[in-house]
Amino acid sequence: MIFRSAVPDIEIPSLGVYQYATRNVNGIDDNKPVYIDAVTGAELTFGALKRDSKRLAAGLQDKLDLKKGGVVAILSPNQVDYAVVFFGVIAAGGIPTLASPQQTPKDFQAQLYDSTASIIIVHPLILATALETAKNCKFPLSKIFLFGGKEIDGIRPYTDLLGDREAEPVVFTEKELKEQPAFLCYSSGTTGRQKGVMTTHYNAVANFEQYKAVEEIKMHSGLVLLGFLPFFHIYGLNAFVNTFLSLGATVVVIPKFDLTLFCTVIQKYKVNIAHIVPPIVLLLTKSPVARTFDFSSVQVFISGAAPLSESLANEFYDIYKVPIKQGYGLTETSPVTHLGSGSDPIFGSVGKLCPNLEAKIISEDGKELGYNKPGELCLRGPNIMKGYWKNKEATDACFDSEGFFHTGDIAIVANVVFSSLSRRQDENGNFFIIDRLKELIKYKGFQVAPAELEALLLTHKSIADAAVIGVWSYSEATEYPIAYVQVKPGIEQTDELKRDIQKYVADNAAPYKKLRGGVVFIDQVPKSASGKILRKLLRSKSQYKL
Repeated sequence: MIFRSAVPDIEIPSLGVYQYATRNVNGIDDNKPVYIDAVTGAELTFGALKRDSKRLAAGLQDKLDLKKGGVVAILSPNQVDYAVVFFGVIAAGGIPTLASPQQTPKDFQAQLYDSTASIIIVHPLILATALETAKNCKFPLSKIFLFGGKEIDGIRPYTDLLGDREAEPVVFTEKELKEQPAFLCYSSGTTGRQKGVMTTHYNAVANFEQYKAVEEIKMHSGLVLLGFLPFFHIYGLNAFVNTFLSLGATVVVIPKFDLTLFCTVIQKYKVNIAHIVPPIVLLLTKSPVARTFDFSSVQVFISGAAPLSESLANEFYDIYKVPIKQGYGLTETSPVTHLGSGSDPIFGSVGKLCPNLEAKIISEDGKELGYNKPGELCLRGPNIMKGYWKNKEATDACFDSEGFFHTGDIAIVANVVFSSLSRRQDENGNFFIIDRLKELIKYKGFQVAPAELEALLLTHKSIADAAVIGVWSYSEATEYPIAYVQVKPGIEQTDELKRDIQKYVADNAAPYKKLRGGVVFIDQVPKSASGKILRKLLRSKSQYKL
């Protein structure tokens, strides 16, 4: 059975991401601030964004010879001029690849190699990561530039690249819009190491329009948004750097989450829409400090990137009386595929399918299922990625012969649901994500690939074998990586060794990959006859709920 959206199909504009985001459909003035720094109050106006992004595009073309399709790595936390660099690269015809500021040099080097990036633009606070990476892979220092306007240790600011002219943003043909990536975010997909997701211009613009078609809030230039979700992540990128810029709305940028600052910004700037993640929902629910702030301007909270439990959503609504709804998507889907209702929320549901999308639910043996039967969610539509960058094998593995992308998530399409008011028939179908086929661990929206941590654990001198799974933390409303470790013969299984193993991972991996779930000693890591780790068996036996 193929499920289709209850929302009528929409027309997808034949525009590149730059042209779409800056077309100014609401006619805002060039002097209007579109980004405001929550800490310093610094503003970036719509006119300055267009001017500086086109000047940067000219500099990239004239001074660094960036060609159409060339890749530029952006390594930075959220900041006001992130959009200048992002759109500057696109205007020049290039492809930005967005990197987590928490990456280790080893992780960043892997992304740099895989993406074939020839230029790096980095925040001063994490310049050391870029420099160590450059040293390890012989990346020329002359191709590294800084945010912030000041030279540090011979590394110049990107503003030195601003050309005397404003480049005419590159225009793509209809064929190129569907072929060239607009940007490369990195995802582990359903399994394995990070892969570059080719989100084409067509994919991205389609998803901007799909989101606006299902959002119940009236979309206009007067909206104020809270921009604390990381811009390098598809969730934050789609919401704050692209979609709402196209409306001429204002985003108040928070570089790093702080509860008091988060609440202060909502109250001070009268934020209308706040995109959040379940750990923030939990924090706001439990914190007495948050309840002292005025959230009356907020029309809706939108939760994504990880599952939001029904009980937590109910508790949040009971306290703040502000609609909270859940959405669903993946980096590979650009990202939004489903969005719930704020006016009549079905708590626990990720909502209905966005327009122009088709879905099917399949059993383990590949049979298509109907309503109320759990199976893998598969999606087909204009926002589904072109594929993984320079990785045909991984691309082929996640698409079937009908062109459906296999998400790796187990879902149910319900035709009988319990709304906030009553039990009712719902032939349009609300989708519920109930489990994952894929083994990816989601820690506060960050992706942690078990195989990567297992490979690292095997380099520890005391470990013979290891398996990593996710364990749910009720206190933090997220998953923690937990390691099941088989030690070498003669090694004593002690609490001190557990702590040493946790420290070893903390010292050699990004902060979000720490073994926060702990270490469990095991006699033998369960494996199939072919040698595949049976993580599903470990999950079924696990008694851990933190």
